[in-house]
Amino acid sequence: MNAQDRNISQDMPKIRQLDDVAVNRIAAGEVVERPASAVKELLENALDAGATRIELAVKDGGKTLVRVTDDGHGIAHSDLPLALSRHATSKIDGSDLLNIHTFGFRGEALPSLGAVGRLIITSRALGSDTAFSISVNGGQQEPPRPAALSVGTVVELRDLFYATPARLKFLRTDRAEMQAINDVVKRLAMAEPYVGFSVRDLTQGDQGRVSFRADPQTGDLFNALGSRLSQILGTDFADNALQIDAEREGITLTGFAALPTYSRGSATAQYLFVNGRPVRDKLLIGALRGAYSDFLSRDRHPAVALFLECDPQKVDVNVHPAKAEVRFRDPGIARGLIVSALKHALAEAGHRASSTVADATLGAFRPEPQGRIYQMDRPSQSALRASYEVQSPGFAETAPVFARVEEVVDDAPLDTPLGAARAQVHENYIIAQTADGMVIVDQHAAHERLVYEKLKNQMAENGVATQALLIPEIVELSDGDAALLMEHADILAKFGLMIEAFGQGAIAVRETPAILGVINAEKMLRDILDEIDDLGNTQTLADKIEAVLSRVACHGSIRSGRIMRGDEMNALLREMEATPHSGQCNHGRPTYVELKLADIERLFGRT
Repeated sequence: MNAQDRNISQDMPKIRQLDDVAVNRIAAGEVVERPASAVKELLENALDAGATRIELAVKDGGKTLVRVTDDGHGIAHSDLPLALSRHATSKIDGSDLLNIHTFGFRGEALPSLGAVGRLIITSRALGSDTAFSISVNGGQQEPPRPAALSVGTVVELRDLFYATPARLKFLRTDRAEMQAINDVVKRLAMAEPYVGFSVRDLTQGDQGRVSFRADPQTGDLFNALGSRLSQILGTDFADNALQIDAEREGITLTGFAALPTYSRGSATAQYLFVNGRPVRDKLLIGALRGAYSDFLSRDRHPAVALFLECDPQKVDVNVHPAKAEVRFRDPGIARGLIVSALKHALAEAGHRASSTVADATLGAFRPEPQGRIYQMDRPSQSALRASYEVQSPGFAETAPVFARVEEVVDDAPLDTPLGAARAQVHENYIIAQTADGMVIVDQHAAHERLVYEKLKNQMAENGVATQALLIPEIVELSDGDAALLMEHADILAKFGLMIEAFGQGAIAVRETPAILGVINAEKMLRDILDEIDDLGNTQTLADKIEAVLSRVACHGSIRSGRIMRGDEMNALLREMEATPHSGQCNHGRPTYVELKLADIERLFGRT
């Protein structure tokens, strides 16, 4: 070996085995991203231990203290040191990594937390007379010692990331970290409605304040889940959510999905669970979007709490260190189940719109609060003079017309859901009387939805008409993209887009949907590819066709400003009652507002 070779050999880095402390700190970087991650792991351990009540105490957004107390079966004295070693778990035997029935199974959480913080575990195993405690600081473990504890386990994590101070710089404010912790607890509380949860923030003192509490529920699953969702998401969600219960090829879907008119500006109100595990999965999110695509615009998002249950062999939960993602053996079945179940439930809802629409309307009528008492501003002298002038004999001939009212004398029954038309105001809004209140209908939006539903039904019966291209358009793609598109060729053909493979990395577009007119085939194919890559499926073509149908429906519906006869208004009301989805327009806005008589009387101080 010459001198140059020796120098190169000396400069080359040597391969070495990392010690356990370094390995645990690296694992913590994957498993423990922030205090909320630590909370998630500890709560899941408590649930796997059979706890019926779990108490969480945190301080400074979990940065200085996270303490989880549960009444589960505990950890045996002899198992405490093993619980702090990597890949040691009581939840699997390692022979089958697909047959997972618990939240945790990797055996990484406790040693990872002990590597980056000060961890103390105190536990009394079921049937044991004595509790024991074990501690680990920055990876340095102490032997177990006797402790005082009546039942279950207490895990106390202090000074998270003190052993890796650089990680502290990436944490957000205490308030933001606390919000993340509460979100984790809420998701697990939804998954386990029969378990009680409480969160206490000790930042403000030893007693602190309770930031979240959910008492254990009783009764059957839907009653328990409905009550738990009311506790967490509020009664508005519970009042405006549809019960979901469906099954397909061994996968069951249960839960609640809100009406389109109870939508949100972001996806924060979407809670998805697979075998009880909270997940954020793009396949499931894409299925949600597909189910609501006909009812919401792109900037609105449905609110749901949905639970998929299947044989653990059909879903892999071991694809992400924090177990936040899953992979289905047959993703098409799961996606199809969500889309079909939600569409069926929305159709069954008929013309129903969310109650929050009426609440918002009533809120608009109420005066703004001043201090602790609602007060009406005293009218000005000019307003009083205007009022007197309105009541003068000559006002009727000289006053401007603010609203045109057509009286309706009709024998339409009041016991129908949308009642009997009584008037039309501003030549766009139908006023109807019901048995216990009144309804205000936007005639244009309502009729637009009715026409749109008719067009959809016609297309479903007759199929999507296609137009053959005189010269097929050849789109050059990568081999992978071309193969991916051909995998979805049957779905695209259903919506009138006929494609064929055309040599290596090329696609020939032979027919396109006639309703779309002239299209840029290459741009459409690339949009479809982007969506498949993002969500695992494509809704682009269906969305474009539905957008055209919506425009056609808009132009073919009753226009604002048209004066309607009484029989026309009542006919519109009856058709709305008989047509699914007529409670919202094509963009998810309500087509009518219902006000109960009791609410109206409260507005006028009559009750």
